[in-house]
Amino acid sequence: MPADTTSGRAVGFLLDLIDSWDADRVRARAGLPRPAPEDLREARRRLPWELSALPSSVVLWMLQEDDPDLNAVVWRLLPDQDTALRRAILDGVPFSPGRLLAVEVDPVLRDTYREPPVPDRVARLGLVPALRESTTMAAAREATSMVYRREHWQTVAEADRENSLPGYVRWALAIRADCPPSLRAQFGAHRKFDFRVRQAGIMTDPAEYAVGHGPALDVLKVLSLGHMMFPRRIAEAENALRPLVRDHLGTREEAWAALTQLLQTFHGTTEELVVTAGAIA
Repeated sequence: MPADTTSGRAVGFLLDLIDSWDADRVRARAGLPRPAPEDLREARRRLPWELSALPSSVVLWMLQEDDPDLNAVVWRLLPDQDTALRRAILDGVPFSPGRLLAVEVDPVLRDTYREPPVPDRVARLGLVPALRESTTMAAAREATSMVYRREHWQTVAEADRENSLPGYVRWALAIRADCPPSLRAQFGAHRKFDFRVRQAGIMTDPAEYAVGHGPALDVLKVLSLGHMMFPRRIAEAENALRPLVRDHLGTREEAWAALTQLLQTFHGTTEELVVTAGAIA
């Protein structure tokens, strides 16, 4: 298997979780040489062309780096309609917990783009009244596009405690990568609501993503780029997978061969993939 394929990177990420001498032996047998070092900034700039749509939480972990280069990558990964996060990036909003200092804006973004205009309803009524009269998803998305700073989230939380916000507003906010977990919990639990949140890719942490999200190939592709996408959080994913890899694959070359063969068509989670490959071997 060529080292530069998606599958090669995915298997390589898992191999890095075992002893390096054993990993080199498996690589040699499977035709997976170690990837050559590459320039971090250049590799990051290729990410928008290498990755498809990302789960919301992965986007948040990238933003939490508070790195202008990564914010520029996120900008290019965002759907055109995601004006709230675009406002935040252009405004230098920090996402790392506890950080108050504004984040420098990438010069290309700063000089090329301007912050989207304030929606007419919000300008005319104010944020909370505009949220309260949002009785369609389109209206909710328009109004919630102005919720992107910490003080905005606090205002929304206070307004919802005082009198519950419309369902479409809660939905539009809850599936946002930057929605505070405490506010999402405040919105309450409902089977359909929880499904929408999961569908958007909202997860507790990278460990949950690594073990419980799927398909495994998509997850491992992202994790293999984790050291350049969300370096502060990638260890959480590695620590969650390491015991699984060592227990079910270890140094058994036949188990790694089975995993390589399964990877392209396996629709389950990474945990299920590792356990299945170990069982086959």
